[in-house]
Amino acid sequence: MERTWKPITAGILCIIAGVIEVIVGSVVAALGGFAGGFFGMGWMAVIGSPLIVFGVIAIIGGAFALRRRIWGLALAGCICALVGPWALLGILAVIFVALGKSEFE
Repeated sequence: MERTWKPITAGILCIIAGVIEVIVGSVVAALGGFAGGFFGMGWMAVIGSPLIVFGVIAIIGGAFALRRRIWGLALAGCICALVGPWALLGILAVIFVALGKSEFE
Protein backbone atom coordinates (compact mmCIF):
# COMPACT_ATOMS: atom_id res chain seq x y z
CA MET A 1 0.00 0.00 0.00
CA GLU A 2 1.40 3.33 -1.05
CA ARG A 3 1.22 6.19 1.44
CA THR A 4 0.14 9.44 -0.18
CA TRP A 5 -0.28 13.02 0.99
CA LYS A 6 -4.09 12.94 0.99
CA PRO A 7 -4.82 11.79 4.58
CA ILE A 8 -2.14 14.08 5.99
CA THR A 9 -3.50 17.08 4.09
CA ALA A 10 -7.04 16.20 5.15
CA GLY A 11 -5.96 15.92 8.78
CA ILE A 12 -4.21 19.28 8.74
CA LEU A 13 -7.19 21.02 7.09
CA CYS A 14 -9.59 19.37 9.52
CA ILE A 15 -7.54 20.42 12.55
CA ILE A 16 -7.27 24.00 11.29
CA ALA A 17 -11.04 24.17 10.72
CA GLY A 18 -11.66 22.60 14.15
CA VAL A 19 -9.45 25.11 15.93
CA ILE A 20 -11.24 27.97 14.16
CA GLU A 21 -14.60 26.48 15.18
CA VAL A 22 -13.58 26.17 18.83
CA ILE A 23 -12.27 29.75 18.92
CA VAL A 24 -15.33 31.20 17.19
CA GLY A 25 -17.65 29.07 19.32
CA SER A 26 -15.98 30.24 22.51
CA VAL A 27 -16.18 33.89 21.48
CA VAL A 28 -19.82 33.56 20.43
CA ALA A 29 -20.72 31.75 23.66
CA ALA A 30 -18.93 34.31 25.82
CA LEU A 31 -19.89 37.50 24.03
CA GLY A 32 -23.22 36.32 22.63
CA GLY A 33 -24.90 36.26 26.02
CA PHE A 34 -23.32 39.51 27.12
CA ALA A 35 -23.95 41.54 23.97
CA GLY A 36 -27.19 39.72 23.27
CA GLY A 37 -28.62 40.95 26.55
CA PHE A 38 -28.20 44.53 25.41
CA PHE A 39 -29.62 44.02 21.94
CA GLY A 40 -32.39 41.55 22.78
CA MET A 41 -30.60 38.59 21.19
CA GLY A 42 -29.64 36.53 24.23
CA TRP A 43 -30.12 33.33 22.25
CA MET A 44 -26.83 34.05 20.42
CA ALA A 45 -24.91 32.37 23.27
CA VAL A 46 -26.62 29.07 22.43
CA ILE A 47 -24.99 29.01 18.98
CA GLY A 48 -21.52 28.82 20.52
CA SER A 49 -21.98 25.43 22.20
CA PRO A 50 -22.55 23.36 19.03
CA LEU A 51 -19.64 25.12 17.35
CA ILE A 52 -17.36 24.10 20.20
CA VAL A 53 -18.58 20.48 20.05
CA PHE A 54 -18.19 20.30 16.25
CA GLY A 55 -14.75 21.87 16.56
CA VAL A 56 -13.57 19.28 19.07
CA ILE A 57 -14.89 16.44 16.89
CA ALA A 58 -13.13 17.99 13.87
CA ILE A 59 -9.83 18.17 15.79
CA ILE A 60 -10.13 14.54 16.91
CA GLY A 61 -11.05 13.44 13.38
CA GLY A 62 -8.09 15.36 11.99
CA ALA A 63 -5.76 13.62 14.43
CA PHE A 64 -7.05 10.23 13.30
CA ALA A 65 -6.64 11.24 9.66
CA LEU A 66 -3.01 12.19 10.33
CA ARG A 67 -2.42 8.78 11.92
CA ARG A 68 -4.39 7.00 9.15
CA ARG A 69 -6.58 5.21 11.70
CA ILE A 70 -10.36 4.74 12.02
CA TRP A 71 -11.52 6.07 8.65
CA GLY A 72 -15.10 6.62 9.86
CA LEU A 73 -14.03 8.88 12.70
CA ALA A 74 -11.69 10.80 10.41
CA LEU A 75 -14.55 11.31 7.96
CA ALA A 76 -16.93 12.36 10.76
CA GLY A 77 -14.38 14.93 11.91
CA CYS A 78 -14.06 16.29 8.39
CA ILE A 79 -17.84 16.53 8.09
CA CYS A 80 -17.97 18.49 11.37
CA ALA A 81 -15.41 20.87 9.86
CA LEU A 82 -18.03 21.87 7.26
CA VAL A 83 -19.89 24.13 9.70
CA GLY A 84 -19.24 27.84 9.23
CA PRO A 85 -17.74 30.17 6.67
CA TRP A 86 -14.53 28.08 6.65
CA ALA A 87 -16.48 25.23 4.98
CA LEU A 88 -14.00 25.14 2.08
CA LEU A 89 -11.45 23.59 4.45
CA GLY A 90 -13.99 20.93 5.42
CA ILE A 91 -14.96 20.22 1.81
CA LEU A 92 -11.34 19.68 0.82
CA ALA A 93 -10.75 17.54 3.92
CA VAL A 94 -13.76 15.32 3.11
CA ILE A 95 -12.55 14.88 -0.47
CA PHE A 96 -9.00 13.98 0.59
CA VAL A 97 -10.16 11.54 3.30
CA ALA A 98 -12.52 9.85 0.84
CA LEU A 99 -9.79 9.56 -1.79
CA GLY A 100 -7.33 8.18 0.77
CA LYS A 101 -9.70 5.59 2.29
CA SER A 102 -7.52 2.67 1.21
CA GLU A 103 -4.64 3.97 3.36
CA PHE A 104 -6.57 3.73 6.64
CA GLU A 105 -6.33 0.74 8.96
